[in-house]
Amino acid sequence: MSEHRERRISSPEHRQAYAEARDDPMGHKPRLVTSRSVHPMVHGGGTVGRFNSWLALHITKAVGTMWAAYVFVLISFISLPQALHAFLTGDTYVGIAWLSQSFLQLVLLPIIIVGQNVISASQDARAEADHITLTTLHSINVRQLRMLEQQEEMLKQQRAILDLLEKHGTGN
Repeated sequence: MSEHRERRISSPEHRQAYAEARDDPMGHKPRLVTSRSVHPMVHGGGTVGRFNSWLALHITKAVGTMWAAYVFVLISFISLPQALHAFLTGDTYVGIAWLSQSFLQLVLLPIIIVGQNVISASQDARAEADHITLTTLHSINVRQLRMLEQQEEMLKQQRAILDLLEKHGTGN
């Protein structure tokens, strides 16, 4: 039989918490982790890190809307006549540059951010639902462990009674 090898790359803190939960399941308390709770891990928990997270979040919220995408489409259309003229006169370089730099990058950026926001919201909702489920399962498991401990104690007491009865006879 081969020895189990951990193949995931995880932090030492995670491995320690995992070992503690495995060794003492009744002492483990499930915790909820959402996008917001990992912000300090991205930029740090200090003043500058919190400011960077705040600024990045506000810029992302402003740019990551479909309204921003519509505005960027309108902005990119300002230079569309020049790009069309370049295409028609054979200057494909300018036309492709407009398409890639003005239109695709400008318009796709907010649309991608909107998609990421939708994905993040669904992941947070899933994390919350999973947290409730896992907390419930954890609670059930803790109760089951307590019942097993009680049953084990009752079996020990029954064994002790049976041993006493056998030692002193059944009274026949």
